[in-house]
Amino acid sequence: MDCYTADWNPLGEAAFYRKFELYSMDWDLKEPLRDCLVAAAPYGGPIALLRNPWKKEKSPSIRPLLQIYSSSGVALASLLWKSGPVVLLGWSAEEELLCVQEDGSVLVYGLHGDFRRHFSMGNEVLQNRVLDARVFHTEFGSGIAILTGAHRFTLTANVGDLKLRRMPEVPGLQALPSCWTVLFQDRVTLVLLAIGPDLYLLDNTACSGVVPPGLAPGVSDFLQMAVSFNYRYLALFTDTGHIWMGLASLKEKLYEFNCNIRAPPKQMAWCSRPKSKQKAIVVAWERRLLVAGDAPESIQFVLEEDSYLVPELDGVRIFSRNGHEFLHEVPVASEEIFRIASMAPGALLLEAQKEYEKESQKADEYLREIQEREQLPQAVRQCIEAAGHEHQPEMQKSLLRAASFGKCFIDKFPPDTFVRMCQDLRVLNAVRDYPIGIPLTYTQYKQLTIEVLLDRLVLRRLYPLAIQICEYLRLPEVQGISRILAHWACYKVQQKDVSDEDVARAINQKLGDTPGVSYSDIAARAYGCGRTELAIKLLEYEPRSGEQVPLLLKMKRSKLALSKAIESGDTDLVFTVVLHLKNELNRGDFFMTLRNQPVALSLYRQFCKHQELETLKDLYNQDDNHQELGNFHIRASYAAEERIEGRVAALQTAVDEYYKAKNEFAAKATEEQMRLLRLQRRLEDELGGHFLDLSLHDTVTSLLLSGNNKRAEQLARDFRIPDKRFWWLKLTALADREDWEELEKFSKSKKSPIGYLPFVEVCMKRRNKFEAKKFAARVSPEQKVKAFLLIGDVTQAADVAIERRNEAELSLVLSHCTGASDGATADKIQRARALAQRK
Repeated sequence: MDCYTADWNPLGEAAFYRKFELYSMDWDLKEPLRDCLVAAAPYGGPIALLRNPWKKEKSPSIRPLLQIYSSSGVALASLLWKSGPVVLLGWSAEEELLCVQEDGSVLVYGLHGDFRRHFSMGNEVLQNRVLDARVFHTEFGSGIAILTGAHRFTLTANVGDLKLRRMPEVPGLQALPSCWTVLFQDRVTLVLLAIGPDLYLLDNTACSGVVPPGLAPGVSDFLQMAVSFNYRYLALFTDTGHIWMGLASLKEKLYEFNCNIRAPPKQMAWCSRPKSKQKAIVVAWERRLLVAGDAPESIQFVLEEDSYLVPELDGVRIFSRNGHEFLHEVPVASEEIFRIASMAPGALLLEAQKEYEKESQKADEYLREIQEREQLPQAVRQCIEAAGHEHQPEMQKSLLRAASFGKCFIDKFPPDTFVRMCQDLRVLNAVRDYPIGIPLTYTQYKQLTIEVLLDRLVLRRLYPLAIQICEYLRLPEVQGISRILAHWACYKVQQKDVSDEDVARAINQKLGDTPGVSYSDIAARAYGCGRTELAIKLLEYEPRSGEQVPLLLKMKRSKLALSKAIESGDTDLVFTVVLHLKNELNRGDFFMTLRNQPVALSLYRQFCKHQELETLKDLYNQDDNHQELGNFHIRASYAAEERIEGRVAALQTAVDEYYKAKNEFAAKATEEQMRLLRLQRRLEDELGGHFLDLSLHDTVTSLLLSGNNKRAEQLARDFRIPDKRFWWLKLTALADREDWEELEKFSKSKKSPIGYLPFVEVCMKRRNKFEAKKFAARVSPEQKVKAFLLIGDVTQAADVAIERRNEAELSLVLSHCTGASDGATADKIQRARALAQRK
């Protein structure tokens, strides 16, 4: 235990700091770090190096080499730099390398050196060039801030959604500031810079001078500044050798430390774990590393070679040509367990477990002491927490064994915490392994989340490890294995040395019907790589036609897309493809394609009926469909033509088409309609009023209502209207006119083909009982009862029914006997029935 704490360094009485080796770097660097542009991503991310020849007076003829390594020094990519001078390298939150050039353009590369995209920071930056730049990370994404040759700042808060913002001008700024940094407060990105002894804060609208509270006097320049990982704290290094530490808002001072070194440091970074009361700053010079905080003394380390600091959420990574180390504050749980002569519950439990392995009775003594203090649950939790913060597997196992040992003596201790820690440590140890090279701490891992870690493994093309982690943690397929396999397939299609058939078969064998995997997305990636045939083969495995068709159209395989759309049975999808074909093919090829697809042709005809009538006509002509052509001209005569001559001509064309289709009935009916139209126009010219577009019956009715009886009768004869129908029309028209005299004459003109009961009904509808009685007497015996009931003469109806001895008529009359006045009639019917039964 004493040896374990040998590398602990106290910073005052509040905290200990330790620095341990992550990896022994085995990279074969061609250049010293001091001659390179260096960028290292947080959360154990990759390291990028680019030899910087542009600082020299004359650029060498040899192109610089851009190299990307994992945190353990394993080479991931190497490429010759063929673009312009680079001012800054930086990593985005998605682990994309951002290369900021002198002309303001930013080139974006993937982990394996694959070029992704590029964008410009604006014309002003292009004209004035880039003097200095910073890459920063906020809740909005990864941003870039640039200082131009005109000594103006331009920034974007998110390189994924580029929105450039020009910051206000700084008064008196005529040269490069001695130091500057980016702050993030209240969801606003700010720039803090130093000009001599003055500090200026730039926001969206103004430049304001700020003064750090409690700053030691005599400062004539600020040499370095650093903001914490969460943007809450700020450190300033002055030319007097003092380090001012306080809130980033510059409203409160935490403490100030005099390091008695006036030389400007190479780097400065905060080194504090979340929720820690101790805040410390790490300052690096050429051969010295200093850790300062709220204590009169500092911690100092000797640097044997050029080193580079990488700020992390809970510490600082330090890498050099030969090694990679991690400097951090010792967590509280670890400090309590391993501190010399500690009597913390976790320390006693660890000792109890070790004595138990030795089969010593001291194990019982330690356990009894913990139990007497009722701290056994606390001891187990301390050991579990401390195991999470350990980097060496042996120490992790020792602490977890102690926790497991202590759990045995607790009733109903929830196992979730212990099991989850075992799982997390196994995942962390796997990704920390040298070939993988992601040295995440437990705190970083929890902040990063397992989903993001899996994404980073996929970016490194470590598919087997990612799948093993998903299976071990039993993640849902859609969130885990399916997503990883989809990424693997997208990578597989880029291997151009393998045939399309082999790649498609390998992907299908691996993926099968895995839920959450979209073959269309993989096919789209294949098409983007120029492998159209492979994309088509992959689409054969896509079960959703709605996903197949859009990509097939994009690949200009429209006929295949049409077949797939028809197979799907989705009419909207078929319409989409048909309209695409219409715009893509010439008219003849388009119609020929549709003729081979009856379903598509039928749907297109339906579309043309509402949208493109002329195209519909061409389709019918092409198919020699005379019946539909006749129907088309009939509709056209009513929809398009206004002049009677044009309508008649359209109808004549329809007649010709019907005769060609051997549909004589439709042809004759159309000819009759033409004759009626001509007659209606003549009636309008001679009589006035509106007759056009009326039906034959309505035309006759209009003539009758207007008193043109002769014309109506002639029209009925010309168009062979049956007598019964004409009598009904005239009867109704005369009743509507209330021309009772003419109605009586009409009824006597000849024997009525419809009988005389309709006359009674029509009169009663107009409430003319007097006229109705006239016609009731002429009604046939079979209908007399109904006639008398219509006019309300129940007594006479009963007499007729009794005389006819018709049981149905007697029942009908009885149903109309409702009042006392009809009582005698009802009795008469009953007596008649009784008499009939006796006979």
